[in-house]
Amino acid sequence: MPKAKQSASDRGTQAYNHLRQLIVRGRLAPGSRLIETEVAERLGLSRTPVRSALQRLMQEGYIAAPPRGRQSRPFVAPLTQDDAVELFFIVAEMEGLAAWQAARQEDRQAMIDDMNEINAQLLSEASAARPSRERIFQLDTRFHRRYVEGGAGPRLVALHDAIKPQAERYTRLYIDALLDQLAVSVEEHQVIIDAIEAGDADLAQTSVQTNWRNAAERLSGVIERAGELGSW
Repeated sequence: MPKAKQSASDRGTQAYNHLRQLIVRGRLAPGSRLIETEVAERLGLSRTPVRSALQRLMQEGYIAAPPRGRQSRPFVAPLTQDDAVELFFIVAEMEGLAAWQAARQEDRQAMIDDMNEINAQLLSEASAARPSRERIFQLDTRFHRRYVEGGAGPRLVALHDAIKPQAERYTRLYIDALLDQLAVSVEEHQVIIDAIEAGDADLAQTSVQTNWRNAAERLSGVIERAGELGSW
């Protein structure tokens, strides 16, 4: 049977997902200008779904409009200290609420076992002679996602899906400079695990908030030393 023709909405979603992935992974560098016709040609799509995708990405903060007086083409949002701190604090609140809910689940042992295993793998990788930055990123992402999925409802998960990748842009691009502080993060993860296991919802929430706020402070120091990326 012939393949069903994609709707305009599906093509817009395809363009959005593709562009967001390129931005989050740093393959579209901060500050890169986005020319609608060039993006459409690169993705093999018409300009209409690309325009829709760019508008959505702008609304979510992945791309930005230039200051007045400059050319009007949008560009990949820069990575700045202020933005990093704001994003990490937002994630702290969302994931803190998820952890609060996760600690209240009666059937949470499988989640706790998974988190312990992931955290052990993270510590092992961090201690390796040549740690893999991609594996560290994936393990850290899995750790946090485990209690989000274990506790959060569909609305919170949707919010997390929209915001967390923006924070991941920073983690991916600055991860090399953060490796020597990873053991501290692993210790903070263990506090989260212990609080969820004990069913202490308030402690689970504050432990997650502390982990992300400390991560914001660590990252802010790295950006101050290494410099912001893509700023005007």
